[in-house]
Amino acid sequence: MKKLILVGLILFGIYAQAQNKKWTLEECLKHALDNNISIKQSELDLEVAEIEKLSALGNFVPSLNASIGVNENTGLSFNPVTNNAQTTTFLSSTGRINIGYTIFDGLRNFRRMQRADISKLANQYRLNKMKDDISLFVANGYLQVILNKANLEVLKSQNSVTKEQIAQTKELVDAGVLPDGDLLEIKATDASEQQGIVNAENQVTISLISLAQILLIKDYENFDIEEEGYGIVDTLGDTSIDDILESAKENRSEIKIAEQNLELAKKDLQIAKGANLPTLSAFFGYDTRYTDNVSFEQRIDPDNPSVTRQIGTVEGTGEAVVSEFPNTTTVEIGPEKFIDQLYTNDGIAYGFSLNIPFLNGFNTKASVKRSKVDVERSKYLLEQAELDLESTVYQAYVDAKGALKSYEAANKAVESQELAYEYAKARYDEGLTNAFDFSQAKLRYDNSRINQNRAKYDYIFRLKVLELFFGIPATELKF
Repeated sequence: MKKLILVGLILFGIYAQAQNKKWTLEECLKHALDNNISIKQSELDLEVAEIEKLSALGNFVPSLNASIGVNENTGLSFNPVTNNAQTTTFLSSTGRINIGYTIFDGLRNFRRMQRADISKLANQYRLNKMKDDISLFVANGYLQVILNKANLEVLKSQNSVTKEQIAQTKELVDAGVLPDGDLLEIKATDASEQQGIVNAENQVTISLISLAQILLIKDYENFDIEEEGYGIVDTLGDTSIDDILESAKENRSEIKIAEQNLELAKKDLQIAKGANLPTLSAFFGYDTRYTDNVSFEQRIDPDNPSVTRQIGTVEGTGEAVVSEFPNTTTVEIGPEKFIDQLYTNDGIAYGFSLNIPFLNGFNTKASVKRSKVDVERSKYLLEQAELDLESTVYQAYVDAKGALKSYEAANKAVESQELAYEYAKARYDEGLTNAFDFSQAKLRYDNSRINQNRAKYDYIFRLKVLELFFGIPATELKF
């Protein structure tokens, strides 16, 4: 019984721990990379590229085919062994083995193998880009939850101060030091803050649900994150925009994808041009046959090997002209043994085949021109990708610098509003200002702290975007 109780307590502890689990950013990123549907689809695209490579490799392997057929013929049919027409019923069987190999096809098979390698590399870059995008999306959702929680803590903290002020004001009103209007004003402020707390709690819940949906976690009620230990970690330092841009061009998947697409277009052009060259192939075939049909053979009678027959008369005398002929009889011969027929009736065929293209309705010419257009289009897309990346990096750099300035300004605003709030609080405690002025000072201080939180996490996100462009993997970003 004690053992059962102990096991129950252990299981309950494990369950309670699971219910109270708080996800870290690293755990969220890993879970998203392992379970995100878009990433899984990109991984399937990579598998398809592997299959294309296998198919391209198969073009270098000879083709080998074997066939066998069994027939029963009734009536007038051609004997597959003697090739004579016979009216009878017989069973026949044929077997064939054919081997074919393309010796030269304008290097198209070789180009297809190269294309398969390029396609695989392009799909790998697409997968990497998808992982970066998802990681950044998760990080943004994670920071949004932290921001909402931080704002909620600000509102709760200041509301606790308001409640203390209510108690203190009530004592002063009861003592006749302050008018009743001051108490009503403080209570109105408390009611407004309570409403703000409810809205902030809803924002926390909504952001948690949004993050859980990104992670494909369905247990919304028990999902929570670890909001401690995340601050501003600038791994770039004084890195210049030129260094960031150069690193982005070397490492970002957008450029690599466009480069590989250009290589694919060039390879397609080479394949299209290969159709203008002759194709040389070799073949080898082996076949054999069997039939159970009987045959007939003319044989000389050993007892009477020849007979004399008149073949004409001598003109004028009428004397008969005779000659000896073989004395033959028709003998029925049964089918040979199955194995013997396979050896007796087999045959081989081998040779080469040269196909020289001259005119095919301008299909090859049109395919080459179409491939040239695709090459030019891919060049423009690569150029556009470089321009877009440059613009995006500069925008991210400006956003990060602007977010830093906004955060620094928010810090100064908090310091100023905190001093103003402390001053207003002291004057209110001494009865030198009314409750409305005190509430306004407190509201400005609360808003400055909320703006500080928003500026802080906006700067963190902008900084991580910039670090991602610099080439730091999404899973190695420091917060």
